[in-house]
Amino acid sequence: MTEPKQVTGEDVLIARYFRPLATDPGAFGLVDDAAILQAGGDEIVVTTDAIVEGVHFLPDDPPDTIARKALRVNLSDLAAKGAVPAGFVLTLALRVQDDGWLTPFARALGEDAGLFGCPLLGGDTVSTPGPVMVSVTAFGRVTPGKMVRRGGAAPGDHIVVTGTIGDASLGLDILKGGAVATALARDAAASQMLVGRYRVPQPRNALAQAVGDHASAAMDVSDGLAGDLAKLCAASGVSAVIDAQSIPLSAPAAALLAKGTVGIEAIVSGGDDYEILCAIPEAGFTAFARAAGLAGVAVTSIGTVIAGQSTPRFLDVKGSQIALKRLSYSHF
Repeated sequence: MTEPKQVTGEDVLIARYFRPLATDPGAFGLVDDAAILQAGGDEIVVTTDAIVEGVHFLPDDPPDTIARKALRVNLSDLAAKGAVPAGFVLTLALRVQDDGWLTPFARALGEDAGLFGCPLLGGDTVSTPGPVMVSVTAFGRVTPGKMVRRGGAAPGDHIVVTGTIGDASLGLDILKGGAVATALARDAAASQMLVGRYRVPQPRNALAQAVGDHASAAMDVSDGLAGDLAKLCAASGVSAVIDAQSIPLSAPAAALLAKGTVGIEAIVSGGDDYEILCAIPEAGFTAFARAAGLAGVAVTSIGTVIAGQSTPRFLDVKGSQIALKRLSYSHF
């Protein structure tokens, strides 16, 4: 009598698409219920983020961009903590098993895992009648006691951001056919750049060492600069004054702002930037900026930490406070 096979559809899916990504010996080829991550004397930093269809990505977004975003939003958190990527686990909830979707998804996930030195260690795959959901839990290594927390900013520190702010939310507006889409209807290059910033974040892991060496507080900008700055200041028991004119903008974002297509609130409260926001003491700012230059990451000082616990203030070119009705994206 032939014994029934114990291989399930999930086993086949894992073996076909994700076992080739599990290159770390501690992953055991994804045939066990757990993995081993060698600490090597470091502390392990753990972060997790899920991206959900209709919330963090659109139903018709290319699967390769969804894979990259799922991993990169977590890598962004590690970078802001001063941690070096060590590995990740993946939970994938799908309506159907579609080779046309899974093949480019797995290929892009593997490419990014190799690019950022963050191998797949394990995870779970489930079916769902609802939207597709991709959840990643990432692990990073830091020297004991060196993880940079949100708390720790002190009066006089520089408020610094990497890259440019607001591009991703403008890209989402384009995909939704909003005012930005209309304004850039004849500028395919600008539209493509902004959409790319929404779909595929650029985590600043090259700056992790410098953040660990110089930042008094740090986090990544995921829900919006204004709201995330408020969180950092609250955790540190301080406030901040921001020169809105100093906020780094891409050329398309600056042009849209100058034309009045979007206001400053859309720039500073829009989500999905995945840039690093940090507080750098005055004494270490020059060294931090030098390290950022060597890492190839643009950094900009946009304001100063001040005493007090009020909501951070954004000032216009005349020094007047800008009234912001919304600080950030909120899920609830």
